[in-house]
Amino acid sequence: MNDITPQMQFGIFTVSDITEDPTNGTTPSEAEKIRNAITVAKHAEEVGLDVFALGEHHNPPFWSSSPTTTLAYIAAQTERLILSTATTLITTNDPVKIAEDFAMLQHVSGGRVDLMIGRGNTGPVYPWFGKDIRQGLPLAIENYNLLHRLWREDVVDWEGQFRTPLQGFTSTPRPLDGVAPFVWHGSIRTPEIAEQAAYYGDGFFANNIFWPKEHYQRLIALYRQRYAHYGHGTPEQAIVGLGGQVFMAAKSQDAVNQFRPYFDNAPVYGHGPSLEDFSDMTPLTVGSPQQVIDRYAAMRDYYGDYQRQLFLIDHAGLPLKTVLEQLDILGGEVVPVLRKELAENRPADIPDAPSHANLVKAAYGDQAPRQAVPGANRGDNLVGDSPYRDTPAPAGAAFGLGNATGR
Repeated sequence: MNDITPQMQFGIFTVSDITEDPTNGTTPSEAEKIRNAITVAKHAEEVGLDVFALGEHHNPPFWSSSPTTTLAYIAAQTERLILSTATTLITTNDPVKIAEDFAMLQHVSGGRVDLMIGRGNTGPVYPWFGKDIRQGLPLAIENYNLLHRLWREDVVDWEGQFRTPLQGFTSTPRPLDGVAPFVWHGSIRTPEIAEQAAYYGDGFFANNIFWPKEHYQRLIALYRQRYAHYGHGTPEQAIVGLGGQVFMAAKSQDAVNQFRPYFDNAPVYGHGPSLEDFSDMTPLTVGSPQQVIDRYAAMRDYYGDYQRQLFLIDHAGLPLKTVLEQLDILGGEVVPVLRKELAENRPADIPDAPSHANLVKAAYGDQAPRQAVPGANRGDNLVGDSPYRDTPAPAGAAFGLGNATGR
């Protein structure tokens, strides 16, 4: 594994949709889409990207019900790629199983894993897993509190509202090198999730697809402010990730012509605003590589220096051949320029992108890590009277700013 961590990570994420190709009326099978995702992930590494992130869904027309299984398979066929989720459902998954699955994925991937925690936006999934959607936010707060402890304490005694108590429980395997996977908290619209990410000193990932930039500016500004409030660092040192959506061709009008039928019939925004209006109102950029570079190099002006940029490029029925061509453009023409432009005038105290190597260094300094480092019985309880308490939390996973095995 390459231990050199870039200041910023660039990659792609997929929502795992199975959608008819509107240009020829064909719909791929589940098996084909699963194979395609593996091909896309491997090609992402080949073209020099840093991250492949996979969503979680439990209903048609999506196929990714078990992201860790897929990511483990990809880990066995890649060497450098960081494997993540977009999203892991903290509301309907058991925190014990999340702790076990991602610690195992850490080990089999050599530390090339993190995860994005989210509530999800599919209402029926809650009763399918015995949960009540009206309790979505309390579930997210309580379940993550338990997950956080399971990775940091060797023996956990715990009691909450939504699952059976734990007595003397040890989650296995223990996190690789005694360091928990890095966690992003993903949100489209919920300030409480930004608050939760700030409280723990974790990363905050803004979807950055469906809304104007002002919407995400408010969420990210809140997260940065509260990150500093809890003592993890300055607002500028908070760990921020952004999504995005692009379609490219050498000539911008060719990109528009090629993408328009997919946009017009996309399950999420098809038959709504025009491609031109949606591109104007949101970060969707359909055009030449230079137009994408210009649009995304400007993200820093809106959100500050950040650590991760992921692009959605494989949705809405786009065929595999087209997705691989988009990857070639992204890795060959766009990302190298963005790396350079977003590194210019970047303050020296802005943390680098999160990685296992960074977390280990923050936890141990120059000392060699050892497995299963005992926790400190930090029962960071975010489920008391309110998650908006004024007691500052100890420094957390702001690399070099505190103990990564703490809060």
